[in-house]
Amino acid sequence: MELNEIISTLKLFLEERNWLKYSPNDVFIHLVEELGEIGKHLIFASGYKNEEQGHQKPQSKELSREFAQVFTLLLQLCILHDIDLEEAWVKEMDIMRERFSPIDNYK
Repeated sequence: MELNEIISTLKLFLEERNWLKYSPNDVFIHLVEELGEIGKHLIFASGYKNEEQGHQKPQSKELSREFAQVFTLLLQLCILHDIDLEEAWVKEMDIMRERFSPIDNYK
């Protein structure tokens, strides 16, 4: 599925549930919350936190869901701000290619 098709599918989903009424601020805060869930997985994977310390370990099978939720909320923000993410990404990659040399140039 192409990115713009994903965005169209999401926009229809949001419209059908009247979820476009939520402010970008609320969606952003929700996005940060979901990023925190990914962070929880990472912090357990690195060993910084563990169950022996009294922390509840997240289920590893849920990590892909967390990434999907972050992706969805990021796209929702783009929809709310009328940003063509595919176009913005292409432009950003052009800037980054010019700004950052390939690794071979750092030897």
